[in-house]
Amino acid sequence: MIEQTALRSLELFVGGGGLALGAARAGFQHIAVLDWNGNACRTLRRNKAENVEHVRDWDIIQGDVCRHEFNQYEGRVEVVFGGPPCQPFSIGGKHRGHADHRNMFPEAVRAIRDIRPKAFVFENVKGLLRASFANYYSYIIHQLRFPDVLRRNGEEWPAHLSRLEKFYTSGKHSGLRYNVVYECQNAADFGVPQRRERVFVVGIRADLGVEFSFPQGEHAQDALLRDQWVTGAYWERHRVAKSKRPEMPGRLSRRIEQAEASMNGDLGRPWRTVRDAISGLPRIGLGQTSSKIPNHFLNPGARSYPGHDGSAWDEPAKTLKAGDHGVPGGENMLRLEDGSVRYFSVRECARLQTFPDDWLFEGSWTEAMRQLGNAVPVDLSAGIAAELRRTLHLDGRKQPEGTVEQAGRREVAAS
Repeated sequence: MIEQTALRSLELFVGGGGLALGAARAGFQHIAVLDWNGNACRTLRRNKAENVEHVRDWDIIQGDVCRHEFNQYEGRVEVVFGGPPCQPFSIGGKHRGHADHRNMFPEAVRAIRDIRPKAFVFENVKGLLRASFANYYSYIIHQLRFPDVLRRNGEEWPAHLSRLEKFYTSGKHSGLRYNVVYECQNAADFGVPQRRERVFVVGIRADLGVEFSFPQGEHAQDALLRDQWVTGAYWERHRVAKSKRPEMPGRLSRRIEQAEASMNGDLGRPWRTVRDAISGLPRIGLGQTSSKIPNHFLNPGARSYPGHDGSAWDEPAKTLKAGDHGVPGGENMLRLEDGSVRYFSVRECARLQTFPDDWLFEGSWTEAMRQLGNAVPVDLSAGIAAELRRTLHLDGRKQPEGTVEQAGRREVAAS
C-alpha cells in the first residue's frame, strides 16, 4: 500500500524498472511509466500481472516518448524521473553524443517544460562526463535549468547554449527555473554488489527554496578489505575454510594496511560482493540448462581472454553491460574458483542489480541481459530518491502542487 505522504511521479525511459523500483521504495508513487521497448514493457506487464509490489500500481505506457503529450500531467505529477538512452554517451557505444538519433535529452527537457514538476531526477552513464562531450553536457544542464528558454528556428545548439549561459550568469530569468546539481555515484557505495558508476542529475524548482545535496553511501571498500584480510569476518560469515580462501591481492596491499591501521575506526559497512549476492542460489554448471528458480539458467558459450576474465567471487562484480549485438564477454561472466568462467544467469544479474527475487524478466537471455545491463541498481536509485523525498518534505511554503508563480508561465522563446 502506498503511503499517504507519497509524492506523485512519472518516469520516462523506464526500461527494466530499476530506477522506478528504487523511487517507489523511497516513497514516490509513479502514476505512469513510459518506454518504447517491447521486451521491457512485457517485463513490466508480467510483474504487474503477478501483483508484484509497486509495479501493480503503475500505468504502463508503451510508445514513442517523442509523441507523448506531457501537458496532461501538469498539476498531477510532482517529480519526474528518467534514464534517457545511454548509448550515445556510453564508453561501450559509438560515442556519437548529440548527433545520435537515440539522444532523448531534448524530450526530457520538453517533459519538464510541459509538466513543471517540483523536481526531477535523470540518470545516465559515466561516459556523459567525458571531455569530448563537455560542451554538450553543459548544454543539457543549462536547458534543464531554464526549460522554457526555447531554441529558435534554425539556431544551432552552441548558439542556444550561449544564450542560456547569459541567463545563468545574469541571474535575471523570471520564468521557469530549476536549481540543478549532478554527481557521479558508485553503486557499490550504496550496498550494490557491483562496481557501477552512474551520473545523476537532480533539479529542484527554484521557487521552492529548498536545499538538496547528494547522499553519501554507507558502504566502503576499506571496510570489506578489513573484514576479509584483517579480521577474517567475511570468510567466517560465508564458512569458507582457510584452505579455500584466495590469496591476498597484492595490488591492494596498501589499502589493506590502511584498513588494518583503522581497526578501531568507523569505516562504514563493507562493500557487498558477488558471493554475498548469489551464494544462496543453486549453482548452475555445464549441462544444466534450467532450474526451478525463475530466470536462473545457464547460457553456454562463455570464454575467457585477456581483459575479459569475468568477475571474482569475493569482490563487487564488474559493471554489467548491454550491447548492440548481444552482451560483451568479460563483464557478464563469473570466474569460478578453478579459474574457469561461465555467464551469470539472469537471476544472478538481477541480484547484482539489487532487483527483488520476485521480479521476473521477459525475453531471451540476451534481451533480459540488455534490460539488466541498461538498468539502474534498485538500491542506488532508492538512496538518491530517499534524499530527494526528505528534501521536498522540507518545503513548507504550501504552494499549489505543480505550479509556479504566474510570471513563470511566460515562454522566453527570445526575439
